[in-house]
Amino acid sequence: MVDRFYEKVRADDLLGPIFDDLAKVNWDTHLPHLCDFWQSVLFGERCFRGNPMAVHQRLTQLTPMDWPRFERWLNLFHGTVDDLFFGERALRAKQAAHDMARAIHARINNVADPRFNPANLTPEQRARYAQYRAG
Repeated sequence: MVDRFYEKVRADDLLGPIFDDLAKVNWDTHLPHLCDFWQSVLFGERCFRGNPMAVHQRLTQLTPMDWPRFERWLNLFHGTVDDLFFGERALRAKQAAHDMARAIHARINNVADPRFNPANLTPEQRARYAQYRAG
């Protein structure tokens, strides 16, 4: 899934240049790292080490990291999952990607995450959210 998805990303006229020209991704080393990331996200295995927020934050210096770019990423991700899988795990993978895209976009652009209203959080959740926002 990861290989096929990032083949689509690299071929995409909007996203490909971000990865190849701006971030200058070394795909031989980055793809295994991405596989570890998705294995951690989807299966709860603790094999990923890294800071995706910092990587995306650095890219804001080079290109707009606006919602249309994240939306394109999501559309390619959803299409890849739909091409390969179906059922509960496929839905879970797409939801995880959607949540991640929303969270990263909100954080690096310093905008509210539209998935929830902080006013509805418990005091404990508010404290965790404040820590998250503080970085």
